[in-house]
Amino acid sequence: MSGGSPAAEQPGIAVVGAGYWGPNLVRNLMGSPDWDLRWLVDLDTERARKVAAPYASVQVTSALDEALADPRVKAVAIATPARTHRDVAMAALRAGRHVLVEKPLAATEAEGAELVAEAAKRGLILMCDHTYCYTPAALAIRELIHSGELGEVHFVDSVRINLGLIQPDVDVLWDLAPHDLSILDFILPDTVKPVAVAATGADPLGAGRTCVAYLTLALSSGAIAHGHVNWLSPTKVRTITVGGSKRTLVWDDVNPAQRVSVFDRGVDLARPEELGADQRRAALVSYRTGDMVAPALNEREALAAAVEEFARAVRTGTPAATDGRAGLRVLRILEAASRSLAENGALVAVNDDALEGE
Repeated sequence: MSGGSPAAEQPGIAVVGAGYWGPNLVRNLMGSPDWDLRWLVDLDTERARKVAAPYASVQVTSALDEALADPRVKAVAIATPARTHRDVAMAALRAGRHVLVEKPLAATEAEGAELVAEAAKRGLILMCDHTYCYTPAALAIRELIHSGELGEVHFVDSVRINLGLIQPDVDVLWDLAPHDLSILDFILPDTVKPVAVAATGADPLGAGRTCVAYLTLALSSGAIAHGHVNWLSPTKVRTITVGGSKRTLVWDDVNPAQRVSVFDRGVDLARPEELGADQRRAALVSYRTGDMVAPALNEREALAAAVEEFARAVRTGTPAATDGRAGLRVLRILEAASRSLAENGALVAVNDDALEGE
């Protein structure tokens, strides 16, 4: 920034929610040259004061209206339970503020669609904090896919399992799968979309909600994506495998020494039109075994990059990489998966009516 007081030039922002994720937002916004964090809003003001204690300039309140009454507040970052996202975000949008909201965008697709429509009507930025999309690994994978380095995507397989906190208000699908679904939405070519989903799951503990689940998505290209989410695993696994016609990559997020590996290994099948009459009688399959490359990644906290992207979107008036429509696409898949789960794994079409006119 040039000239004047930095604080005066930075747009003001308020964080709503001082629970699990809110302190991370506070820390990153305070460390960002793009934002002036002015308020922390939480019904539990004692908890909020503890979070804000290291930052003398951050005011604490239990009333969102008080923060919205501050004319220097141009944006609101929301880290409250999903069931409250619609009401909090709508209040901010109607007050003319840009909004960054923690995943999932809302508790239902219908609520998410309301927020997207409201932001569009008012010319405001609505961004979903799909944090994993801003990791150096996800950004590198997106580039490898979009540049054609991997070739045509044949399959995606993700595993997100750990001995985790059983949530009181959502099942494991709504708790963990948004991460992998948002990554899938982020890395796939724009022409490839999920068209149907089948989900199965179990509640072996009798917790009253699904604790282990498996998702299978049919993609518009004919490819397939699969996900495993689990609160009950004694080991923590965070992997995504993307198989392409040219190369296959593996993202192992718990291996900081080698998060992404790209393998020049795979199966080649000659096309029938390229074969002679005699050759068509045999399946000509060849196995390709080449090098493995581990791309160098510039390690950076993903949330810092997400906060920077929000600032860029607000400054330029252009959509964020994970805008409200991206959040809506994830909600659509989650709702279809929930219907499939209720129907014992039936294949359920992914609704796309909500995104007409994108």
